[in-house]
Amino acid sequence: MSELPEETRERIESDPYCAMLGIELVELGEGTATMELTVTEDMLNFHGTPHGGAIYSLADAAFAAASNSHGTTAVALETNMSYLEAVETGTTLRAEAEESHMAGRTAEYSIDIVAGEDRVATFRGRVYRFVD
Repeated sequence: MSELPEETRERIESDPYCAMLGIELVELGEGTATMELTVTEDMLNFHGTPHGGAIYSLADAAFAAASNSHGTTAVALETNMSYLEAVETGTTLRAEAEESHMAGRTAEYSIDIVAGEDRVATFRGRVYRFVD
């Protein structure tokens, strides 16, 4: 695996939406990314469980980081999210994104959201890549 340009990492780390939510970039490689988010009280829904939008945002951030890691602008074409388990306030969620297919101008990514060893959600997404 080749080393990514520092400019790519800095661009991904400077995302203002991620900063607002507290989503942090942990690892970044070609076609891969790992992001973390600790669930806080202000992320809960009226059931007292983490809002699906917060978990989706974590997965989407990892998706964006992995798909843009090649230095080519990539934008979402479609996504799908499955919620498997609820977690408690204070839990640190980890989104692990991996490129599962790339062909020309499109690519596909699979993201597992885990709490410790437990998978709590899955996300799949496809992007359009602005390549020549």
